[in-house]
Amino acid sequence: MVAKQGRRRWWVWLIVAIVVALLAVAAIIALPIMLHQSAGLSGQEDPGDTWPTTVTARGDDGRERTLSVASPDGGEVDTAAVEVGERVVVTGTGYDPGRGIYVAVCVVPEDPSLKPGPCIGGSPQESQDPEANEGAIQYGESNWINNDWAWRLFGARSFDAPGEFTAYLEMGEPVGEGFDCRVDRCGIYTRNDHTASGDRVQDVYIPIRYAD
Repeated sequence: MVAKQGRRRWWVWLIVAIVVALLAVAAIIALPIMLHQSAGLSGQEDPGDTWPTTVTARGDDGRERTLSVASPDGGEVDTAAVEVGERVVVTGTGYDPGRGIYVAVCVVPEDPSLKPGPCIGGSPQESQDPEANEGAIQYGESNWINNDWAWRLFGARSFDAPGEFTAYLEMGEPVGEGFDCRVDRCGIYTRNDHTASGDRVQDVYIPIRYAD
């Protein structure tokens, strides 16, 4: 009888320990999201009718962010005439490494205090080619950069160095639900991920237009 009671206590303590561990992980993930306060706007000036491949913006948080796009071989991208299926490499410096970002093509809002979107590709992702060699670059319609180990388990890519990142995009179809990047102003965007979705300080973009 005593042995059976001892085993029951052991199972109870094991269950309690598992529950406490799960609650601790949930708190680690949820508390930063709940307690985050907006750092302001990105400070990017409207590029107007120009088609740059590099833009720079000084945010309300004092950080100067630079966003660039190039072809996979390092050549220049014609941002005024991108093609469906075209692959580009997006790099950034000066970002807040303590905050994850999404990188995707999104509609440019008229008001910079509003979240960019809708975005091509929906949730950030990487294409998964089962025939690709291990470690091969995987392109997707959107990328997710986040240093937090918990989010990397769900597919986020780490920053290359503090505040620096590389993302690999494949241009998706320009038309989707609620947007048409052949008509609407669109750009290759960075913005805070879901851990700070109401914060516009990392909304930096390179304007693009799809080829006719």
